[in-house]
Order: sequence, then structure tokens, then C-alpha cells
Amino acid sequence: MQTDDYTERNTHLKGMSDEKLYSYFWELVDKIIEPIIDEAKTHTTPSLERSILLRMGFSSMENKVIVNKMLDRGLLGHGAGKIILQLAQVKNISVREAGMGLMQDDLWEDVKI
Repeated sequence: MQTDDYTERNTHLKGMSDEKLYSYFWELVDKIIEPIIDEAKTHTTPSLERSILLRMGFSSMENKVIVNKMLDRGLLGHGAGKIILQLAQVKNISVREAGMGLMQDDLWEDVKI
């Protein structure tokens, strides 16, 4: 049976006010989350990008085609939603029109990364 070493492990917490404990907790959370955020900034997956396009109003069938076309062109790492949003702004069209244009191979020449 393993002995309980809680009293030894928590000595650095004794004497901390609730406010200091609260701050220390969030400091530890930041240390845990920071590598996850860094990873998310540089890595994506087709599944994640399809999920984003679903939330932008594209159907499962539409977003699958769009994401695959971006993947084939090596653009997926730039973010499918971001690419479509920027294209819509540059062309002064709706997000839906931009995505559908990419799906139909009409607007790829206007994608600027």
C-alpha cells in the first residue's frame, strides 16, 4: 500500500491566502494550456477544418469537397475558414459564395496566402 504524502506535497501552499491560491491555480493552468495553444496555432486536421466550415454554414458534403481541394493545394494549414473569409472580403461576396466558388474551382486564382 502506498503512503499518503499529501501533507508533504502541499507545504508550499500553506499560508497562502485564497487570493494567492486563486492566482497560483491560474498560473498552473496557463502552464498546462500554453503548449496546447502553441500546437493548435501550427497544426490542424481535415476533420477540424470540416467542423469549422460546418459552423460557417456549409453542408457536410460541401465542406468535404472544399477541404479536400485545399488539402490537395497544400493550403489547409492556413485554415479553411480563414481562406474563405479572406476571399469573400477581397471579392466583396458572401462567405457562402466564396466557399461555393472554391468548391466549383472558380475562385482559386483569387486566393492569396
